[in-house]
Amino acid sequence: MSGRSLYDLPRSVLALGPVVILLSIFGLLYLTSPFGDLASVDEASTLEILWMLTVIGALAGVVPVAIGMLWFPFIRDLDPRYLHAFLALAAGVLVFIAIEMTEDIADYAGAAENTSAAVVLAVVGVAGTFAVMYVASEWRGRKMASTEKSGLEIAYLVALALGLHSIGEGLGIGVAYVQGDATLVMLLVLAFVLHNVMEGPTVVAAVARDRETPPLYHFAAMGLIAGGPVILGGWIGSFAQSDLLAVFFFAIAVGAILQVLIEVAELIRFDAEAVLTRINAAAFANGFVLMFLLEDVLGDLLLEGWLVPV
Repeated sequence: MSGRSLYDLPRSVLALGPVVILLSIFGLLYLTSPFGDLASVDEASTLEILWMLTVIGALAGVVPVAIGMLWFPFIRDLDPRYLHAFLALAAGVLVFIAIEMTEDIADYAGAAENTSAAVVLAVVGVAGTFAVMYVASEWRGRKMASTEKSGLEIAYLVALALGLHSIGEGLGIGVAYVQGDATLVMLLVLAFVLHNVMEGPTVVAAVARDRETPPLYHFAAMGLIAGGPVILGGWIGSFAQSDLLAVFFFAIAVGAILQVLIEVAELIRFDAEAVLTRINAAAFANGFVLMFLLEDVLGDLLLEGWLVPV
């Protein structure tokens, strides 16, 4: 028995296990509504506010990403064609997130007192981040020209892009918290749990095509990079409710995602003759549609009160 590992479990368990864990945590949050009393938030100390937002941010960001990463053993043993399809699905998730954040940029820019400054920040954030990451990628590519392309490095880039996007999620939680709106805080957490659970497999999909499984600390680090910034965003949102700041953070995240999409395509091209195959196109579309269902359908139902427990 000592020689057995997680990979020896039935594939059905590896595929459905994370779903069971997610539903259990989601149901626990949904039924208990742990943020039901924020009436004393005006009297809370700075340390108490930061601590509570750390707990909320961990539940909304770190925990669902970690649950999503539990799909790694299932993804790890997929046929290369289906592994490429999983990478394409991750790209579909990233494209949806980028489009959502572009809409957020437009909303925050329109609400800002200085719209021109918001537009400049948006352009600088997107173009500047893309340019910096592109130059870094080209330099890394020249260094690795004679070696196999590393999925682990790209996984870290994916985690970084998702982490930058997570700051924007935290901003919304922080603002709702200091306003004492417990219902909105709870709904945002539930919506982000649904949303962020797909970030886990999006991160580890690139690692799965490497020959060797990296040490566990890499998974922990990538999970914190992808989900942890929800906490940072909550801190910022509780003290600096700035439309311009939100525009800048979202713009940086969009620029990072654009570069990561190129990296994901290159990772597939390194192993396969073509990036755009029928199975990859279908997986990309499924990733986009899945995020639409989680974010715009279930998320909106939550925020509109359809799924609020009585």
